[in-house]
Formats: sequence, structure tokens, C-alpha cells
Amino acid sequence: MHTDSYEKPRRARRWVRPVIAGAVLALAAGAGAAAVTVGVPTEVEPGVTSAPSEKPDPKQDTTPLTWGPTRGELATAREMVAGWDEEQLAGQVIVGRYHGTDPAKAAKMVRKLHLAGVSVTGENVVDEEQVRETTEAVSEAVAADGRTFPAVIGVDQEGGVVSHLRGVATEFPEFAATGEAIEAKPRKGVRVTTEAARTTALELRDLGFTWAFAPVADVTVGASDPTIGSRSPSEHPRTAATAVAAAVQGYNEAGLVSTTKHFPGHGAVTGDTHVGLQELDFGRKKLKRRDLVPFDAAVDAGAPAVMVSHVDVKAIAPGKPASMAGRIYDLLRDDLGFDGLAVTDSLGMGAVTTTTKKPSVAALRAGADLLLMPAKPRAAHRSVVKALRSGRLDRERVEDAAAKVVAMQLWQQRIAEQVPVPDDVRDQAEKASEALSKAASH
Repeated sequence: MHTDSYEKPRRARRWVRPVIAGAVLALAAGAGAAAVTVGVPTEVEPGVTSAPSEKPDPKQDTTPLTWGPTRGELATAREMVAGWDEEQLAGQVIVGRYHGTDPAKAAKMVRKLHLAGVSVTGENVVDEEQVRETTEAVSEAVAADGRTFPAVIGVDQEGGVVSHLRGVATEFPEFAATGEAIEAKPRKGVRVTTEAARTTALELRDLGFTWAFAPVADVTVGASDPTIGSRSPSEHPRTAATAVAAAVQGYNEAGLVSTTKHFPGHGAVTGDTHVGLQELDFGRKKLKRRDLVPFDAAVDAGAPAVMVSHVDVKAIAPGKPASMAGRIYDLLRDDLGFDGLAVTDSLGMGAVTTTTKKPSVAALRAGADLLLMPAKPRAAHRSVVKALRSGRLDRERVEDAAAKVVAMQLWQQRIAEQVPVPDDVRDQAEKASEALSKAASH
């Protein structure tokens, strides 16, 4: 079930929190008071007609949505994408991958396919100057395509072992350090975690990035977890939840789009989804008590995007990657009440390429909003265009996804303008990294 975040407020979750009796009584009292006045006619003087009121422009609505953008930004985005052809629409829901280090290659791909942007990996990085040339070239390609909002330029910069800007950006300790810091001294741990995310985000923005594919919300099981390990904040769900919420806050403050990952949890998976489909053989109750706790905290903290894994979640959608399963998106939307961007994990991973034909189309049909790094971007773009033209993909579904991506970029643009990158951003980041390391070691 996919509902419209513009039309409806965040829905009540079915299992996350108990109903508070006092709140219910207060609402009931309010409803009773309202019932006294509803339907009472208003007296009008004879011969006097009231002037028709002008309908407010929805694009001017500054009411913030739970995931960042305002209702007006989403309305603007909807109006924008409604006039696009299939090729433009398909491109706006794809973040491309490319090989090599030539900025012109990345820019050409984005311009030709109308892509939302690119994900920069370690393979694409030479040095700081070349990184800046790449992000600038991609930004210019989006502008040359007639788009007045920023490109999605993302990078896996989690800290520790997954830091694709090694030697270019400040190195932070692995995300496990945040959990250790929080368990040692909770208040200080939260503070240094938020500051680490905030300064990481500002430094990424300074380099031309608009997204970070972080933080990791997976609850690791320790040594038998070969993929996540120290990328996870903790083996304890509540500690992990605290760390993830603190990090999301830091990213939001700095005006960089964060991507909480890998829903609904990868930390208990004993195989590598880069190679093939792996099972998460938990019942729903255990999943709720353990793996979903940090994601719930991220949603409460205002997470703009959540990355959906390729894990085979046996209790919910057996036999297929989570990213291709409508029931997994229902879990994210309906049970956790998340209305923001659902992003797939890299579509070039073995768990997808060995199990799913036309994964880009399958993911969009299941409920994804943004397709990350298809193995062959041109082929992915072509398959989405063909599916739109044939009716295999509902245009309204893809317009909804594209509008969310555009609205998110309008939010990023607005916050970045309000929060300039300080001149001493590198110094701030280095101090934040040192503070996190010290807090984790005590």
C-alpha cells in the first residue's frame, strides 16, 4: 500500500507505540466541543453577499512534511514532473554509477539519460581537485538539462572501513564508535554523534555532494555478521536507535540528505548480498523488537530517506530481495509511518542481478522511489521508459516517486542556502572526529 504523503499526515503506527489514555481523552473532549458548533448557520444581512475567497496556492504552503520538504515544495515538484516525458521521468528516479575517473563521463551520462545524479565510489576518486571537478560537472549537467534544483550527488561516507573519499575528506572512526560513546556517557555520546554527522555533512557539501548514503541502522550480531560488523552502531537495538537518531539530526541540521540503511535490517544476515540472495530468518516479533527499532527512531528524527536492502526477509516476503517486495515497502510506510524517499540498495549487487529480471521496473512497482546504481544505467533507463509507455508501470506511480526526489532536492537547496559551509569546515570535522574517538574509548 503506497499512500500520498502530501495528502495525508503521517499515519498512526499499528505496533510501534501504545495509545496514551490522556491524549485520547483530550482528543475526545476537543471533538465534543467542536460538535457543538459544527453545522450552526451564520446569519447574513439581507442584500449582502460575501466575496468569494481565493483558493490558496498550494505551492506557497510552508507546512513541513515529516521527512523534510514543505508541502509547497512537494506541490511544486508535482507540477514540474507532470509535464515531463517518459525519458525525463525515468531519469529522475535513477542515480547512476560509472566507471573511471573522468568527470565528463559522469556528466554526459546524467545529461543524456536525465538522471537524478550519480553515486561516487572510491573507483571514481583521484584527489580533492578531481572530486570537485566531478561534482561540479554533474551539477552543471543537471542545470543544462533545464532542472532548477540540485543533482543527487551521493557517496558512501559512513566512517571507518566504508569511506569512499579516503584521502580527500576527514576520516572518522567506524560508526560502532557512536554506540560505544553513547553507552559510556549517553548525553555526551549523543552530542558527539550529532556533531560528527553535522561536520561530515558540511564537509561533503563543501566538496559538492548533496547526499550521504549513511547512517547505518543495522543491529549487528557480531562475529557472524560478515557484511556490516563495525559499520553498525551497536548490538543493542536501543543504543543503535539513539545513535541513528542523533546522526540523522546532524545531517538534517547541515542540509545534506542522509539515507538510513539497510531496511529492514542487515546486521543478522550471515551472508553477503553483494554476491547473492541472503536470508533473514526472523519472525515478525523478533524483527519488531530488534531490527526495526533503529529505523523507527530514524523516522521519528525526521529521516529524509531510507535505503531498502536486498535481503530475503522470510517472515514477510520470502524468496525475493526486500527491495523488490511490496510487503517490505508496506512495512516501512504503514507500520513505521515513513512518508519520505524509499531508496534501493545498489541494483548492481548479486542478490538482485541473480534473481530478478528488469529490477528497476520491479523495484518501482514494489514501491521504491529512487533506484540506486543499476548495473547498467542505460539499460535500466530504457526498461523504465518502455514500461511506462507499455503501461506495465503506472505513470502516476513514477510521477509520485520523481516528485519526491525533486522535493527532496528543493529542501536540500533551501537548507544549504540557510546554512552556509564555514571556512573552517575541515578543522571542525577533524575536531569532531577526534571527539568521537575519545568518547568511544572511555
